[in-house]
Amino acid sequence: MSAVLKSLPQLAPLQAEEIDAVLAIEDRAYPFPWSRANFADSLAAGYSAWTCRIDGELVGYAVMMLVLDEAHLLNLTVAPEWQRAGYGSLVMRHLFDTARGHGAKRMFLEVRPSNGSGQALYRRLGFETIGRRRGYYPAGAGREDAMVMAVDL
Repeated sequence: MSAVLKSLPQLAPLQAEEIDAVLAIEDRAYPFPWSRANFADSLAAGYSAWTCRIDGELVGYAVMMLVLDEAHLLNLTVAPEWQRAGYGSLVMRHLFDTARGHGAKRMFLEVRPSNGSGQALYRRLGFETIGRRRGYYPAGAGREDAMVMAVDL
């Protein structure tokens, strides 16, 4: 019997020259993806932005805003073909560590009510629903609310 060893995931800060690769995943993952300007502005603002690669292949990324003692997850995406393999949890745990290292005590996020797999991931990581933002997301038939979730770090 032979075993194929896979490389460990590599997490690294998102660089401006990687935005095209990020956008390619973003466009496949969402009907209403972030724009180039969203990512460029996040980097220019100094947000904590990370990539996750396997053998050099970009499999996911995240953007988090850190303000005082709070962290706000703005974007967490795993390429559709790499989903449900633990990479979302891996990136989130890295974000938890990063946020704690910057003094954050709590992390917040918004998630679509229609994103059941995202909600399940966040609940497994200890997030609880604390509110709702009406009409927060663009949707095919107008707007979709956002569930606001939080976890103590």
